[in-house]
Amino acid sequence: MKVTHSLLFATLLSTPTLSFASKPLSFKDVFDFKQTNNTQLSDDGQLLVTSAKPYRGDPTGLVYQLDTNALLASVPLGSKPVINKSATWVAFTQEADLLKTETTKKADRKKLKKNLVLVNAKTGEQSEFTDVKDYQLSDDGFWLAYRKDVEKKKETAKEASQERDKDDNAIKADKKDTLLPLILVSLSDLKEVTFDSVNSYAVSNFGLIWQVGSDDGKDNRISFRNFQENEAVNLLSEPGITVSTFSWHPTKALVAFSEGNYVNEDSRRRDYHIRLWDADKTQLSTIPNQDGWFSAKTAKLQWSEKGERLYFGNSPFLAAKAPELKYKDTNSLTDFDTIRAQKGLKVWHPNDAEIKPREINQWNKENKHKQYQAVYHLASDKVVQLTTPSLPNLTLNTEATTLLANDDSAYLSQITYNGFYSDYYSLDISTGKSQMVVKKSRFVPSVSPAGHFAVYFNEGEYWFKDLPSQQVKPLTRAVQNALFADDEHDYPSEQPGQGIAGWNLDESQILVYSKYDIWSFDTKTLRATPLTQGKPTDTMYRVVKLDKQWQGYSSTDTLLLQTYNLKTKESGIATLNLETKKVTQVLDGEARFDLIAKAKQHDKLIFTKQSYQEFPDLWQTTSTFKKSQKVTALNPQLNDFAWGEKPELVQYKGYDGEDLQGVLIKPAGYQAGQKVPVVIYFYRYMTQRRYDFPKMELNHRPNLPMFTSNGYAVFLPDIRFEIGHPGKSATKTMMNAAQKLIDIGVADPNNIGLQGHSWAGYQSAFMITQTNMFKAVVSGAPVSNMTSAYSGIRLGSGLARQFQYETGQSRIGKALYEAPELYIENSPVFFADKVETPILIMFGNKDDAVPYNEGVQYYLALRRAGKDAIFLEYEDEPHHLKKFPNQVDFSIRMMEYFDHHLKGKPAPEWMQKGIPFIEE
Repeated sequence: MKVTHSLLFATLLSTPTLSFASKPLSFKDVFDFKQTNNTQLSDDGQLLVTSAKPYRGDPTGLVYQLDTNALLASVPLGSKPVINKSATWVAFTQEADLLKTETTKKADRKKLKKNLVLVNAKTGEQSEFTDVKDYQLSDDGFWLAYRKDVEKKKETAKEASQERDKDDNAIKADKKDTLLPLILVSLSDLKEVTFDSVNSYAVSNFGLIWQVGSDDGKDNRISFRNFQENEAVNLLSEPGITVSTFSWHPTKALVAFSEGNYVNEDSRRRDYHIRLWDADKTQLSTIPNQDGWFSAKTAKLQWSEKGERLYFGNSPFLAAKAPELKYKDTNSLTDFDTIRAQKGLKVWHPNDAEIKPREINQWNKENKHKQYQAVYHLASDKVVQLTTPSLPNLTLNTEATTLLANDDSAYLSQITYNGFYSDYYSLDISTGKSQMVVKKSRFVPSVSPAGHFAVYFNEGEYWFKDLPSQQVKPLTRAVQNALFADDEHDYPSEQPGQGIAGWNLDESQILVYSKYDIWSFDTKTLRATPLTQGKPTDTMYRVVKLDKQWQGYSSTDTLLLQTYNLKTKESGIATLNLETKKVTQVLDGEARFDLIAKAKQHDKLIFTKQSYQEFPDLWQTTSTFKKSQKVTALNPQLNDFAWGEKPELVQYKGYDGEDLQGVLIKPAGYQAGQKVPVVIYFYRYMTQRRYDFPKMELNHRPNLPMFTSNGYAVFLPDIRFEIGHPGKSATKTMMNAAQKLIDIGVADPNNIGLQGHSWAGYQSAFMITQTNMFKAVVSGAPVSNMTSAYSGIRLGSGLARQFQYETGQSRIGKALYEAPELYIENSPVFFADKVETPILIMFGNKDDAVPYNEGVQYYLALRRAGKDAIFLEYEDEPHHLKKFPNQVDFSIRMMEYFDHHLKGKPAPEWMQKGIPFIEE
């Protein structure tokens, strides 16, 4: 198949050449670089909105009119933009500015008020509403409803509490439910109506529905106001009545809501009823639920796009909560049951499905308020229970008629050492009937739109399954000239497949990825047809899906593709016409192109273009890609700095002689023949970042332009590992890569440093036990002793770390008792006496992935051996630094450390003497 390359953008999208600026980047300069957040495109393709936030500073909301390609409005402090359905308004939340936030006590920051700014999409005029707790806009743009964030005076709240305590019949609301004034605004004339003591509400084109509360709960009610008749009616009035969620039908005067009652103070077991209010018929009904099931407060309500179905969560009825034994009289002080009820105990049993930390983690995150998915079919007035305790999970797509469900309960005990498996099923939303797709699979399969077929990956190939008959056939085995397994997978576990692109809506074709290409398989004959020809040019083709509710393709569709050249690392955009089978490259060059959004009702696309020297601003185009316009220009100051030279690819050999590549970025103003200090930043594969604009932030990673702007070269190498010997294979590869930098005359052989975090932190910590090639190392959160880390706990997930070694990233491939020698061989702590390279170790003492003591062990071992090791312990920090002061502090210390060791600058005092602990 012929692939045509368009030169339409050769001039328009050419990479800008930075001026010969000599100003080096400073840490303070990093604060000013902006990033886009919550970028949205209106359904009609007329508005592009985003929030531009500097790394250290206040955000600005931006609204662009795409017809004129002009900035329509700029909103100070504007964040979290929302475009209403008719694209008549853009709403921005204004939170307290940075100075106000930072000068407010942490405990009081939640009390800081927020404002709402509405931007008129035609005129750009802005309207501000102060002290807004929450808000909603009607789809037609005529109505705004918001709750005013007001606080009761402490005395009044105390008196009210005392009154409730006196009244035995008072009904207490849940702690997080707040009663606030609700203000309804007519946006055509800005007239307002206020409703007191509102807990929850929802506004639509047809009307406003809200739940009113009272201090004692006796006058609670649910009310509705019809916008056409301008009348309000009470739908339900009952002591303690409450609504957790309202959800309007997308097109009808029909609203669903979840109604319960505070009388049952146990919110987990409180029964909520899903009600429907039909405003046209003035009719209130209840969605029928199945025996033994109830909806809880946390259940979500979600309509399908056209409103044929309402999805909601429910649960099996829970047993009554056991009474809590407490000391209440003299006899209870010596009662064994009461005494033992105060114990602090967790029993770890060999028959537990999950180890206790994981069980607790999952209970708090997933199971405590577990909701099982149900669907209500509006036309048939029928509820279908989709998931149950025996089939608990599904991937919800509200537009699909067949869903993919899974159950991993049979394999929970294996997670500890063997990773994740699941049984997968297809699920019919009309009947709730499930059909087995594949048992005990690590990889997620794909089910056809009508549920007749499925494709899954197993034992190195894709399999095709006819679901009604359960007949299975090999799908990709007969294709000899393509690789469907991931050949870059170097873990001690099964290779995954390259992936599935999707199905034709009529189920006649399934599109599957090989390493380079997209293949179409006929579901009747299983005959394969290549739709792209990427292998000869080392180009990968992948389908871009911008619609989250995507179902499948029709035979006449034109697909958007992401292209990626494995040799050059250029990333572009192509189109594939399924009818003509023609592939057209529409965006390419020495850059990275990414599609961001597509308008639902208009031919408008948003994309970004970036490189090391070019920030990924937003561009607009159409599906023909014949004309493109740059919309934003967020960081013009980029041209003021001596940034760094154009990234280059460097070839070298892996540990086993495999050809590998790395990205070399020479310092700004580099002259041929110069030998410069080099910082090598790595993890696993890094060359895909060749055309990435560097993240302008300070954290556990080096800010690359900070180094290339200040006299360093930066190198990003690809690393491959040998199973059983990850440490030595990584060391050999890194030495080859560093030697190549020396051989080509760029690296000063006496001034090469390593920086890595987590898995790369481990690698760098190990490498210096094997070689003195590197002048200094900065190692973040490294595992230093695999024999102790093997049976450690990942505090963030509650998982045991054993699976990481037996099947995952740490790549030992055997249990500790099966191969203790491999665990010792790969543990730097056992070879601390061999280290001659200065090392700076960084850890957060609340690391939720790598046990903090791994850093302590290595530091103590190096200290005992008399080595140059400094340990930075950041208090209350997880695996990646989260607190801004700590991010800045570590970034500065990292630069100071390399400046001293690689450039010979005087060592700062903390490196010479440390920092004594003084608490006042």
